[in-house]
Amino acid sequence: MSNNEFILEMIKISKEFPGVKALEEVTLQVRPGTVHALMGENGAGKSTLMKCLFGLYKPDAGEIFLNGEKVEFQNAKEALDHGISMIHQELHCNLFRNVMENIWLGRFPLKKFGPFKFIDDRKMYRDTKELLQNLNIDIDPRAIVGRLSVSRIQSIEIAKAVSYDSKVIIMDEPTSSLTENEVEHLFTIIQDLKKRGVAIIYISHKIEEILRIADEVTILRDGKKVGVWPAAELTNELIISRMVGRDLTHRFPPRENKPSQEVILRVEGLTSPLFRSFKEVSFDLHRGEILGIGGLVGAQRTELIEALFGLRSIASGKIYYKGEEVKIDSPIKAKKMGMALLTEERRATGIFPVLDVLENTSIANLQKYVKPNKLLDEKKRRAEGKRAVQMLSIKTPSLRTLIQDLSGGNQQKVLFARWLLTEPEILLLDEPTRGIDVGAKYEIYSIMTDLAKQGKSIIFISSEMPELIGMADRIMVMCEGRLSGFVSGEEATQENIMRLATQFMA
Repeated sequence: MSNNEFILEMIKISKEFPGVKALEEVTLQVRPGTVHALMGENGAGKSTLMKCLFGLYKPDAGEIFLNGEKVEFQNAKEALDHGISMIHQELHCNLFRNVMENIWLGRFPLKKFGPFKFIDDRKMYRDTKELLQNLNIDIDPRAIVGRLSVSRIQSIEIAKAVSYDSKVIIMDEPTSSLTENEVEHLFTIIQDLKKRGVAIIYISHKIEEILRIADEVTILRDGKKVGVWPAAELTNELIISRMVGRDLTHRFPPRENKPSQEVILRVEGLTSPLFRSFKEVSFDLHRGEILGIGGLVGAQRTELIEALFGLRSIASGKIYYKGEEVKIDSPIKAKKMGMALLTEERRATGIFPVLDVLENTSIANLQKYVKPNKLLDEKKRRAEGKRAVQMLSIKTPSLRTLIQDLSGGNQQKVLFARWLLTEPEILLLDEPTRGIDVGAKYEIYSIMTDLAKQGKSIIFISSEMPELIGMADRIMVMCEGRLSGFVSGEEATQENIMRLATQFMA
């Protein structure tokens, strides 16, 4: 029975996949004009629940009520037509089309010429301009999406959701690619939507955001509802303990080892051939050191480590590995030298979605499993895949489960396992905990710490300053492609990092 107090009710929703019960009688009730946060560890069932709401999955049991009426969506279009839109964590824009075409895809305004209909580009431009202006988003409607930054693409996705005049908007990790100013802008948009009576279902692992923006919080654990609370009654510690079912007394593991004096990697004056990219960057990386790279969006941190891995060309500068000058002009060379790269965009440049967990885990190390007769040693490959899954506590029904069926956090851990099996000397990690819950983050931190103890060297990029401060032995800060300074672990504060991160800005 529906309650008129709520704009949306999902009553006792259950969903099962082969080998795993993703949801077990989960109830979610959302009031109009509120932000209802949905929290839980990776694999808790948050995305599955939202996919059941959005028509991407059909629940095995349970009922959904919208504005007091029972609904059963067969696909996403039906959900959109009923006023429910979803901003996915992994962006789904067509990178080869312009902004306005992405926003109005499937519902282009038309004009008639006799018996024929054509797309009305002028009207589409005007409507897009008005929509973006109302949201204070400064993007040219005719700009090609693939040429925009990830944060601007995220803004387009938000505008597209608003354009449906939706009464319920699902936001899945909406700030994962946004700068601090853009996050503030998003929160302003959310407050405006609340005033219009729009309900926001907000999924995020950033507890500080939840406590600031949410009215109510529902927490899931292992596919079951733990409970629902007013956000004002919750604290950081309470949310964590209810999410993971245990107390996490420390956010970061203790750092017990000290980096050696041996320099394993030396970079001198590295410069990109591109005008707006990194230039004259020099640094040393010691054996057993965790070197963090901080900076704002546009600091060219990703471009720098991709160049170190041979994915980008270098105009000038030198790289020394174990004291010898090397030329890294391809990822194959970097991998043979003992380097590994975990990319920022898991979906675009990390996973092979149509392959299973075993294939995704072993694909960077296939040569190791080739027998003298040129066939793969399946027994050895499966054994190492199983060991990696156990080592990283990856939640998967089996090694033959498609990686696209795992939660985002477990997908990330599979990618981590992929590179650990290559036994690298240097790990290049680009936002390694992006979109991962607090419990899984601690597991990744522990792996990083253990690797450093073993004498492995790590360079990692993070946009979360507490993460840099908590994990790095030293922090290298970049601003607009240039190295602006180093901060030692003992002297690291958010103020010191931010001062260096804005050093060269006009």
